[in-house]
Amino acid sequence: MNNKTETIGTIDPIQAQVALRSRLDQPRVTKVKYGQEIIELDLREKILKLGLDLHYRQVTVAMQEDGSLVRAVGKMGYREFFKWGKKKLAEGWQICSCYEAGASGYWLDRELMKLGIKNLVVVPKAMGQGGKKQKTDRRDSCQLTDDLDRYLRGNPKAFSVVGVPSEEQEEKRALIRYHLQIMEDRGRCEARGKGLLCGQGIEVRGSWWQEPAWDQVKQDPLLKEWMREQLEGWRDKVLSLDQEQRALRKRIEALAPSCLPKGVGRYSWAVLEYEMKGWARFGNRGTVSSYTGLCPGVHQSDGRGKEGSINRCGNRVVRWILIEMVWRLIRWQRHYPPIRKLVEGIVRSKRAKKRLVAGAARRLAIDLWRLATGQTTAEKLSLVMQ
Repeated sequence: MNNKTETIGTIDPIQAQVALRSRLDQPRVTKVKYGQEIIELDLREKILKLGLDLHYRQVTVAMQEDGSLVRAVGKMGYREFFKWGKKKLAEGWQICSCYEAGASGYWLDRELMKLGIKNLVVVPKAMGQGGKKQKTDRRDSCQLTDDLDRYLRGNPKAFSVVGVPSEEQEEKRALIRYHLQIMEDRGRCEARGKGLLCGQGIEVRGSWWQEPAWDQVKQDPLLKEWMREQLEGWRDKVLSLDQEQRALRKRIEALAPSCLPKGVGRYSWAVLEYEMKGWARFGNRGTVSSYTGLCPGVHQSDGRGKEGSINRCGNRVVRWILIEMVWRLIRWQRHYPPIRKLVEGIVRSKRAKKRLVAGAARRLAIDLWRLATGQTTAEKLSLVMQ
């Protein structure tokens, strides 16, 4: 153990000299693409890179000082981490950090930016998949630090950067997701009531909890008193949740503009816009289609290959909304070019129809982005406005 400590101690000064020499050989101030922004790094000052592995009450930190080896700092609470970060800033370090997107949200990113720490939120990826098959918080934070170093050196594929929404966008998106959760709760309560009826051989057409069907259920001779008690309980829950989701839906529809293409719908537009964190953050059509997760997989080698199923990367709610839009456009926008084959009925098989719908949904996302950012008009896209 002592030999190992002595070896590391002899290497650190040499690496510090190499890092200093490399800084002197480069321009004093360099511009680096950092997420969606271009930042300036003063190479005359020391650069500290941090990899953060977040948990509910603590953060595991690893760091790299200039070009030295990555080393673990340890676990600490968030208040302690902020104090430690302020101390490093006071020592003259330029600090760049990153952490994986997840349940911790974006609040830490905003707090770090306020302190003067340049932070990135990145897409989570599987770590510890090598031969050792070892995964710990310490290893994850060290891996994030190493990836951040590669990213700053000009490798944009070291990790994928997540767009951080503004506080207003996050508030609107939370409202939309709350509505979707209420809808799921209503569906679960409805399914449990229907399962109770199915278990006793009582057949009902339509939604059993709505008024015409509910009267039929109450008059069924197979309905027993204990079943009636439970069904009334599930029905009360369903009616309460349905009333709540209707009010939420009106609030969400109010977030969309009044003039939209027919078949798009104000609710769908609002969900699409805030789940994509705003149209303006996309720089080209490739980033828009990639975020939908509707791009085909590719299997190619030696000049031969084929396209596979969609990769399903990105946001699943965005895919769901876009697919629904396409099926509505078949009725309301029959002259829209991406759905022409579906309208004319040229394709018969279900598999071919699904492929056409996925392609049309990907194209629709690009066209709506161009329309929202003022790059084109509805007439040029052959879309009829409301």
